Amino acid sequence: MNIFNSKSELKAFLIQQKEEGKTIGFVPTMGALHKGHLSLIKRAKKQNDITVVSIFVNPTQFDNKEDLEKYPQPLDNDIKLLKKVACDVLFTPSVNEIYADDIIAQKFDFDGLENQMEGRYRKGHFDGVGTIVKSLFEIVEPTVAYFGKKDFQQLQIIKKLAKKYHIPVKVKGRPIFREDDGLAMSSRNVRLTKEHREAAPFIYKTLKKAKKKFGTKNVNELEQWVEKQFKKQDLLELEYFTIADEETLQTPKVIESNKKYRAFIAVFAGDIRLIDNIGL
Repeated sequence: MNIFNSKSELKAFLIQQKEEGKTIGFVPTMGALHKGHLSLIKRAKKQNDITVVSIFVNPTQFDNKEDLEKYPQPLDNDIKLLKKVACDVLFTPSVNEIYADDIIAQKFDFDGLENQMEGRYRKGHFDGVGTIVKSLFEIVEPTVAYFGKKDFQQLQIIKKLAKKYHIPVKVKGRPIFREDDGLAMSSRNVRLTKEHREAAPFIYKTLKKAKKKFGTKNVNELEQWVEKQFKKQDLLELEYFTIADEETLQTPKVIESNKKYRAFIAVFAGDIRLIDNIGL
């Protein structure tokens, strides 16, 4: 596995690969890799000649400074995992390498996608996401980029980013990887206390029940039902539950049969914020 810390050295290496006609699959991550990340890498390897993984904890997408400081960064272990799945290239830039002396997010207009759900509760988050992903796309110039559907809103925003900025990359979403008890895999899960980890599968159980009720209750009734379920849970605090159109991410007034909908949820387990979603 080739490991690069420098943008210029990585670009020079990848230009050479492209001159040989090779396709490049790209998996951007913030490290603390789990099976979900590894599934993206395996898919990239199947569909491309060269697979590039980036590990970069991006400061401009954190609205909570403490969350940034505590974000797990087990780089040595990540490198071992990447070698096991035969990753070709790892890019691990420093903050200075990406931002130089100006750690500020670019401002983006994603046609309103950024104002829903996560954007409503985490001000500036998607400006930070757009800034780093656009920068990484410009450095790597991938053929295909792979993202997990756990961050479904982020996936839709990155598709919009590629379209609006005419970035010639195909953005693919891949299924959510879950623990045996249903909890969506996340780098933050390692920070859960034993009690919160035992309580956390309730999130997915509730989503599955909400999916069964979808169509028998209207959107407001379903949202109220979910709120009631979490009021019975001492260890989990619901931040939001919403149903949204998969394309616009807006909550529908009326359910239309020709559209796809998804339920989105954010929950605090202590001070750890967990998100999940399910297709309806």
